[in-house]
Amino acid sequence: MGWVKKSNAWVATSPVGRWFKLDGCGHPKERKGSFFWTEIRAGLATFFAMAYIIAVNASIVADSGGTCPCDEPVVGGARCVTDTEYLLCKSDIKRDLVTATAAISALGTFCMGLFSNLPVAIAPGMGLNAYFAYTVVGFNGSGQVPYEVALTAIFIEGFIFFALAMLGLRQWLARAIPRCIKLATSVGIGLFLTLIGLTYAEGIGLVMGGTAVPIQLAGCLQEDIVDGECPGSVKMRSPMMWIGIFCGGVFTVMLMMYRVKGAIIAGILLVSVISWPRTTPVTYFPYTTVGDSNFEFFRKVVDFHPIENVLNVQRWDIGGYGSQFGLALITFLYVDILDCTGTLYSMAHYANLVDPVTQDFEGSTMAYMVDSLTISIGAVFGTPPVTAFVESGAGIGEGGKTGLTAMATGLCFFISIFFAPIFASIPPWATGCVLVLVGSMMVHAVTEINWRYMGDSVPAFVTIAIMPFTYSIADGLIAGVCLYILLNTLVWLIEKASGGRIVPPNKALKEPWSWQTEGGIMPPWMTRLARGKKDFWRADYPNQSVSDAEGVAEKMDGKTAGSDHDAPTTATSPGEKAA
Repeated sequence: MGWVKKSNAWVATSPVGRWFKLDGCGHPKERKGSFFWTEIRAGLATFFAMAYIIAVNASIVADSGGTCPCDEPVVGGARCVTDTEYLLCKSDIKRDLVTATAAISALGTFCMGLFSNLPVAIAPGMGLNAYFAYTVVGFNGSGQVPYEVALTAIFIEGFIFFALAMLGLRQWLARAIPRCIKLATSVGIGLFLTLIGLTYAEGIGLVMGGTAVPIQLAGCLQEDIVDGECPGSVKMRSPMMWIGIFCGGVFTVMLMMYRVKGAIIAGILLVSVISWPRTTPVTYFPYTTVGDSNFEFFRKVVDFHPIENVLNVQRWDIGGYGSQFGLALITFLYVDILDCTGTLYSMAHYANLVDPVTQDFEGSTMAYMVDSLTISIGAVFGTPPVTAFVESGAGIGEGGKTGLTAMATGLCFFISIFFAPIFASIPPWATGCVLVLVGSMMVHAVTEINWRYMGDSVPAFVTIAIMPFTYSIADGLIAGVCLYILLNTLVWLIEKASGGRIVPPNKALKEPWSWQTEGGIMPPWMTRLARGKKDFWRADYPNQSVSDAEGVAEKMDGKTAGSDHDAPTTATSPGEKAA
């Protein structure tokens, strides 16, 4: 493979190599072991690990009904369930969202690699999309805020994040949030996604709401449901459910156990291929009006579907939705701070790019700015907030160390735009077990919660429990944060009032917390500007220092393509490493 080495060396010595700090480029902070073709291969690994988001996000957000009009009252938490015209409109919304998801993922990921030089991909976040679809807008628009107003909240959120990133406050806020709440948020969202994956709307239909009990076993065909319940004689008889469990669940887990790249997308494709023939009991294209419409679109295979129904539909007359609009905006802000910032730190730590002093990482300001602007652009496209994906770890594990990895992933997402008929025809029972798997990979953070001190453990547990039980991420976050503040403030007041004589016996086990963080609040470029550096936008490159957040933190001599890495210790993304 002499041509590979020659092309790697040629790219490294070019302006491209110096921009991305490839091995051999001569940059003071070049990344050892980073080569052009390794970066391209790593980008492909990242894409196949997270390509499922195109279909899953489109299906989840389409459950909100998008811009489809529905005049029926809300009955049993839903409406327009049997309205054929409304269901046809939802199919169009899903097709729009396939294109929108692929487009915003391509744009955001490519820019993340180009400007921040990080091997991290971004796309509409799991958990955030569920909160958007099922809590804010509601199933078939049964929530408190219309789809268009919710997109306005996301649009504003992006620019708020941009300002916070410019001033360094976003980094500070993420570090100032109590660790137990950060970890509990990841676990709670994991359980929330698991519940969604087990229901009918966006899953395998294993459970459903009951009348005598809050939730009950289901597994029957939807046409067999009587008065909101599955008759005992037909429970667990749905062939779609069993196809989803064995081909989408067990098969995918086996592939992941053997570290097969693209395991999740392989499971989704297997179930989808089984469900596409129209003459089988598990077909996704029954001989109905909606089924005929979906099948005609599917037959195009390769086609560019323009975004027609959800493009630039923000509504700015928010006066009638003041409190709900504010709650949605604040929740999007808070969850995104935890989600994106936590994942970026996790991936930067995985790639040895974190400064041990400031706890910041290379290109953090630019990365946050790209993420923020992509959030607002995504709102124009009609999608929930984008966030960094832990599946980026698949590319880092393949040897990705620079932004070229992310750019390769972005190009793959761009190509997928022209395969919209395929991604729009993936049935919910193909993605249901994927949500369960993502949830299972998110809850591992529960072992890192400080269970020894109740001032940390109880707020964390309440956060975890409230999210799935109320079907709302916002309610869980509010409950956990408020309880943490209440408990620890009371302990502090009692300690001060008693002169330090009355304290919990095990208070020494409490995790330390302070609003002050090492390295200060201001971003590095503002620090350089304050000390009078004329070219303040350029990072300092001391001989042996990793103190600047916009320089590469360390040499990575021991990390080569194909080597075994330790997985990130903390993952707070709604999506987890898939391979």
